[in-house]
Formats: sequence, C-alpha cells, structure tokens
Amino acid sequence: MLIEIAIIVTAAKFSFMPLYRSTDFEVHRNWLAITHNLTMDKWYYDTTSEWTLDYPPFFAWLEYGLSYVAKAFDPEIVKLENLNYDSDMTILFHRLSVIVLDFVYIYGAKRCSSLLMSGNLLVYILLVANPGLLMVDHIHFQYNGFLFGILLLSISNMITTNFIMAAFWFAVLLNLKHIFLYIAPAYVVYLLRAYCFTVSSNDGVHTPWYSFSIMNLIKLALTVIAVFSVSFGPFIDHLPQVLLRLFPFKRGLCHAYWAPNFWALYNFADKVLQRLCLKFNIPVLTSEASMTGGLVQEYEHAVLPSITPTVTFVLTAVSMIPALIKLWHLCADRQYRCLSFVRCLTLCATCAFMFGWHVHEKAILMILIPLSFLSALGDVDAKLFLYLSTVGHYSLFPLIYPKNLLSIKLFMFLTHIAIAFCFVPSLYEAPKSKWSRKRRFMLLPRLRRFQSLYLYGLMIVCIYENALHSLWGLDKSLPFLPLMITSVYCAVGVCYFWMCLYYYFLTFNLSRVPTLTTSRTPRYEKKTT
Repeated sequence: MLIEIAIIVTAAKFSFMPLYRSTDFEVHRNWLAITHNLTMDKWYYDTTSEWTLDYPPFFAWLEYGLSYVAKAFDPEIVKLENLNYDSDMTILFHRLSVIVLDFVYIYGAKRCSSLLMSGNLLVYILLVANPGLLMVDHIHFQYNGFLFGILLLSISNMITTNFIMAAFWFAVLLNLKHIFLYIAPAYVVYLLRAYCFTVSSNDGVHTPWYSFSIMNLIKLALTVIAVFSVSFGPFIDHLPQVLLRLFPFKRGLCHAYWAPNFWALYNFADKVLQRLCLKFNIPVLTSEASMTGGLVQEYEHAVLPSITPTVTFVLTAVSMIPALIKLWHLCADRQYRCLSFVRCLTLCATCAFMFGWHVHEKAILMILIPLSFLSALGDVDAKLFLYLSTVGHYSLFPLIYPKNLLSIKLFMFLTHIAIAFCFVPSLYEAPKSKWSRKRRFMLLPRLRRFQSLYLYGLMIVCIYENALHSLWGLDKSLPFLPLMITSVYCAVGVCYFWMCLYYYFLTFNLSRVPTLTTSRTPRYEKKTT
C-alpha cells in the first residue's frame, strides 16, 4: 500500500511539470552554473546574476553534482551567462531532479510512520501527499522535500534512541539549509538531557550532575564537528563571505507577501495607524519603500517602532526558553520523552515562524511536517493539526498566483483537509449518537465552534480574493489588498495556534500519559480532553 501511494503522488508530480514556475527556477539554474564553471573559492563571491549562492556548502556541493547531470540534458543550462535560460530540457531536468530527490522524503515519511502502532498509514499519506510541499516544490519550484526527509530521518533516529545518528542527520541538514537552525535548541536540550545525562533523581525533575557522561558528550561533539568540518573546511579562508551570504540581514523584516505571523499583524497595525494619522493631519513618516510593493528590501515603519534583526532574534529566543525548560523536565520519563521532543521541536519552529527575521511563508511547512506525525499520537495534537493544516496550507495559495491554477490549488487543498477531517478524528472518538451529531451540525470534527467559524471564514477570503476584488473594480486602486487580507487573516489563526500549542505543552502532565509498549514503538490510548 505504501508503494502504491508513493506511485500515485509521484505521478501527480509529473503532471505538474508544464505548469507555472517561480523565479526560484532561475535561482537554481544559476547555482548550477556557478558551481560548474567557477572554482570552489569563488562560489560565494560571484555576482553575475542577482540570484547569488546563499545556501550552506552541502547544498552547493549538491548543485555541483547536479550540474553534471544537467549538462547531459542541455549543455546550455550550466553556462554562467545564460541568464533566465529555460529550454524544454532545462525544465525537464529541474522538475525531474526535485521528483528524484523527493524519494528521500518518502523514505523519511515511511521511517517515521512505521514507528506508530495506530494511524501509521494515515500519517504516511498526510506526509507524502502534503499539499504544501506539492505546491512549493513541484509547481512553485524548490527543493524542500528531501530536506524534510532528512529531518524525518533524524526524528526517527531520535525516537529509537539512536542519538548519534539523529545528531549526524541533523548536522547534515543544517549544512544543506540553515533555516533549520531555528529548531536546533530543541535538539541541544534533548540530546544533553536524554543522552549526556544518564539518570534522573527520584523526583524525576532534578538531574544529578554526577550522571553526566563526558564520553557521550564527546561522541556527540565529534559527530557534529566532523560534519561541519567536511562542509565548511574547504571554505575556511572565505568563512566571513560565506556567513555574509547565509545571513543577509539587509532583506528586511518581511517578504513581499507577509508570512502569516506576528509581524504581519504588526505591519497591518502600522498601516492602519498611518492611515488614521494622515486622515487627522498628524505628521508621520513616509517612505518610498513599501512593504506591499513586491520588493525585498528594508522598510521603516510609519508609526510603530521599526524592527531590527536583533529584536527579532531576542524575541524568538525568549519565546523558546519556557518550552526548552519544560522539555528538560519532561525528559525525566524515558519512555515518553521522545514525543515531548517532537512537540518541543514543533513549538520552536512555531516561535521562529512567529518572530523570526524575513520569514518566508513556506516556513510554515517546518511546523506542519512534524505536526502531521504528532496527529496520530495525541487528541490535542490532532485538534491542533486539523486547525493549522487548514490555515497553513491555505496561506501558501498566494505562492501560486496564476488564476488558471486556482482549481489545482483548491483540489489539492480540499482533498487534504477531507482526508484529515475524515480520518484523523476517528483515531480518538467513538461513533456519535444521533443527538450528538445534531448538536455538532456545521461544526468541524474535533474543533470548537469559534475554531470552525474561523476556518469557514477562509472560504469568504478565497471568494473575495479570486472573484469579488476584481468584480468590484478594486484590482487597479488596491492591488495589494487580497494578499494583505490573506496574510492578516491567516496570521490571526497562526497566532492562535501558537498560543494553544504553547499552553498545551507547558501544562502537560506526565501522570496522565499511558506508558509505551516498547522502547522503540510508541502506543497511545485514544484519550479525549
């Protein structure tokens, strides 16, 4: 069954080949040309194209390897001066490269889902057929799937207490795409507490320092250092330039389309206050740079204080600290702590998405992928998954902006939420009586009334964005309004999810958790709250 599902999803990916593709297509073509034509010491200096190499060295080496395969498809692909080159063979190669690399993701999904005693097939389907990855990687065009596959490999090794391999795969992941640094704190705390400290005190909270294993710490350190040495070692003389490319803080607080996070609400509040000030003749700052103008640049807020990278870093770090402290305490339960790790990892990803600098809307997948795994492991996790999966995947719609692709987006989105809302709740609830079903009329499974009403509101947003806005003649005077509405509306939902997840994690009581059947395979009773 797993193979059949993978074949069906892969066939769908092939059908997306001739569809719209973003500028990321040219980004990766240029990276192929850079790594193929220039010596290694010039990779992070080249400025032939505006799409300069800004991923860690392992990804650069991946592009280098792919460049030789690309050359076999069309030698013109790897010519550095061939900017915006998009022959049919170029398109075929790029699309195929993503599809082939996605088998790493499929394997990672299989590894994680096989650890479940209940709902393993459902979790596999939710992961492999994730509509966000299909839209972002196979239509918009990026290489996220295999990166999340490596993350799932790391998580599966962590659950099976193979800590060294978990650390190895995560170190490899960081050297492929550094955005995963946001979830590194969860790895550091968990590996220290679960691997380097070998015993707990009788109260299950305090950790005796005499149990600290220097050898385990050395093994972890050597593993991580070895990976980073192989990655950054050849660039040691150019390390400042590499780091400058990896962390370009001049790009501004938000992307042209605001990711649905705290800063979207902050920007919206600034816009509203600016309009009010202008209406009442109150002098405010005006700037030629606009957050909604489609440009990636720094922007000064008009009324509210402008945000710097330091502010976002501090807010992100501070928002994670309570969760990391809670994870340290939850690690006292040897059988259950692996699940606490995945929850904390998801929470760290959410904190980073909420308060990070220049967050891309695609980063919502860092939350949705591990949350899909958690959906079969706890009733509250399932509720949170159903809620955010709907909001998060809809928030990706603006990435695929051509109007003729709306039906494809809606089909993938509606198919996903139909599967999720039909089968995830069945893992936790008994059949409802006729009276109970009447009381829940129009309410989505497992969700409260206001949560259901909020999700129904997405239909109104979708109708306005794709029909009413142009029908009312606002597409000329207010072209940015549909994106702003989508971003702000989804931001409210994501902020609500963050607060719910945080409350659930911080108030979690281990005494209410059933024990695991084995050290490898978690098995949870279906509990309702």
